[in-house]
Amino acid sequence: MKYEAVIGLEVHIQLLTETKIFCGCSTRFGDAPNTNVCPVCLGMPGVLPVLNKKVVDFAIKLALATNCSIAPVSQFARKNYFYPDLPKNYQISQYEKPIAEHGWLEIDTQNGPKKIGIRRIHMEEDAGKLIHDESKPVSYVDFNRTGVPLLEIVSEPDIRTPEEAAQYLKTLRDIVVYLEICDGNMEEGSFRCDANISLRPMGSTELGVKTELKNMNSFKNVQKALEFEIRRQSALLDRGEKVVQETRLWDAARGVTVGMRTKEEEQDYRYFPDPDLVPVVVDKEWIDEVKNTVPELPRDKKLRFMDQYGLPEYDAEILVSDRHLADYFEETIVRFNRPKTVSNWILTELLRELNQRECSITQCPVSPERLAELLQLIDDETISAKIGKSVFEEMFSTGKSARTIVEEKGLKQVTDTDLLEKVVSEVLEQHPKEVEKYLGGAEKVIGFFVGQVMRKTQGKANPKLVNELLRKKLEEKRSK
Repeated sequence: MKYEAVIGLEVHIQLLTETKIFCGCSTRFGDAPNTNVCPVCLGMPGVLPVLNKKVVDFAIKLALATNCSIAPVSQFARKNYFYPDLPKNYQISQYEKPIAEHGWLEIDTQNGPKKIGIRRIHMEEDAGKLIHDESKPVSYVDFNRTGVPLLEIVSEPDIRTPEEAAQYLKTLRDIVVYLEICDGNMEEGSFRCDANISLRPMGSTELGVKTELKNMNSFKNVQKALEFEIRRQSALLDRGEKVVQETRLWDAARGVTVGMRTKEEEQDYRYFPDPDLVPVVVDKEWIDEVKNTVPELPRDKKLRFMDQYGLPEYDAEILVSDRHLADYFEETIVRFNRPKTVSNWILTELLRELNQRECSITQCPVSPERLAELLQLIDDETISAKIGKSVFEEMFSTGKSARTIVEEKGLKQVTDTDLLEKVVSEVLEQHPKEVEKYLGGAEKVIGFFVGQVMRKTQGKANPKLVNELLRKKLEEKRSK
């Protein structure tokens, strides 16, 4: 390749606080337009903002999780711009003195782990939302989102490929969801990303002219938008043309970026300290208090699952993708210490049932204790694995325990050798042609006989014992 991409990401996350950053209005999503508003978030004359302490707690929490330095004193500033969904005509944000700086997080790439620097994390308020009427030349403004607390996470320009950008976003999203400070929902806009990208000749250290990409509501769209922009800028440079510094929108339907406006510079916003808000002072005691609430993070948990439980990377990655799913796995392990068996059941049977019922692991009707009980019944050969799967489905539907279902339906595995010998003999007598095939060297026909025995015993026969008895009987016929 002639050019190297230099990519930096700006991620906004909506925080899971019950009230807005500077007033007591609800942050609830989906309420009727303009119902969660008050004079403060509507920017009425004479009102005074009061900082929500929970926002600072969450900012400290994320800073700790991303290896940032936390500022002992940070300050809010006014960012001035004029837009219909910004009632005050300025946004309260942070500029010269953010809450946290100089951090990093580690991502997995094809070439191994890579650290991506985090330049800063700062607190700010969200703007409102414009709703455009396609049938009329009018737009409506919903101020419910105005004042909802945000954290903005600005990466260093350390990302070199669209794939790395997508991986960085996935890693960051997993962290904020684990911390329970954001739900990570890109479609609803609670996890939003803007990307800055420029190209430079391979081997050069100078930065090229960057463009900012907006309107990307999924990891896939971020990756596709960056891929398109690399092709677009490469073509411009090959023709000897200049890349214009601008903001471009991603058009997912057409798979292209479209020019929106020239990119504003920092001086365009005329930042100055907000006179209505005092500086935020964070001492060591406050940091230590928040540190006690930071859980084991996804990447650390994945590596531990692989090391402690001997799980493949694929299993570990899926299990830790949801903090509650990882907890479910470990709670099951405490009661049935076969990590790979437990993992297999969770990744296949459990996730399938959850997907079919469109529910999350926190709504699962089968507790870790009951899954462990079922696996123990299979392990000690009380029931077969096949019957275990049907029992598991019924556990989901009825909420009953595995043992109760097995007893009520008489599903205990048949291990009576005399009884099974009789059934095996009947099957062999009823299928002389298949017996001849087996004796002639077609040993795979043993599966047919097993199936017949299972059918006669309604699936209750112990498969291992059935196999042993079949081979014994067939070898007796061979020796005659």
